[in-house]
Amino acid sequence: MTHPVTVHPLVSPWGRFGLYSFFIDAPEPAIVDTGIASSPAEGMAPALEAIGRRIEDVRWILLTHGHIDHVGGAHALWELTGRRAQVVIHEADAPMLRSRRAHVEEYLAGRGRYLDDPEGEAKVTAAADAVISGEMEPSLLVEGGETLSLGGDVTVSVHAMPGHTPGSVAYVVDGQRSVFTGDAVQVHGAANGFPGYTDPVAYRTSLEYLRDEIRPRHLCLGHPYRRADGTPYGVELDEAQAQEAITQSLDIEARVATAACGCLEAGLRETDSPYSPFARAAEEIGYTGDPALEPSPFFTSMAGYRTHFEQNV
Repeated sequence: MTHPVTVHPLVSPWGRFGLYSFFIDAPEPAIVDTGIASSPAEGMAPALEAIGRRIEDVRWILLTHGHIDHVGGAHALWELTGRRAQVVIHEADAPMLRSRRAHVEEYLAGRGRYLDDPEGEAKVTAAADAVISGEMEPSLLVEGGETLSLGGDVTVSVHAMPGHTPGSVAYVVDGQRSVFTGDAVQVHGAANGFPGYTDPVAYRTSLEYLRDEIRPRHLCLGHPYRRADGTPYGVELDEAQAQEAITQSLDIEARVATAACGCLEAGLRETDSPYSPFARAAEEIGYTGDPALEPSPFFTSMAGYRTHFEQNV
């Protein structure tokens, strides 16, 4: 690459969360992640206009994973590009781009098993209907290992980063190691104060790969994830901050794993605790957040540890 490619964060507010997308100012411009249905028209278009760029010129929509706040605006953004942009997602998370119902099924199979909410399915259904701009077929399915050309000498490599979801990926601007990980680096969590991942073993392996092989110089996160003391990082981390965030992510995962495994080995017990049947793990970690607040990373992660535990006993 002759000249560094400029990256611009694009923020869209949504409830307790700031939703972040990123504009890669390449000859064939790309946007990484799309927020929710309203994000492209209300957030991205004016932000791009302010820097002298047009949303109509975007030619790549790169999705780091399939969660509602990252793919919700994909169809709307694709429409604003005149349906000319290529929409890229890992094949394992593609069902969540194709179908609103896939988001409901994920809830029912994971955290919904532990949240005592008879209206949970209806709430998730309503949220999917409201904030996903449209169901669609991706233009390109990836597995990791692909290289995408953004025109000129700008290429982006795709790296599988499973853990947060089965199809989480990192996109890396080759030559400058600008890395977009979506939610694959959780640190100590975002607004809910707990790291969320569906597969803890894959999550840890992915973090080690990011640390040892990709080695980001510039790390772009999907949300302002938090340090151990609760203070948030920004969403654009330099090399030293990136290493710190990855190290802290590994450290808290190790603590959660110890607590979760101890809880599982002792046998799960239903209690009046809001963390039931994982109350012992919450107490050991010192977690006091509200586990009922969506997306409930506490129960998402605990369900992942339970799956691995039951597969290995």
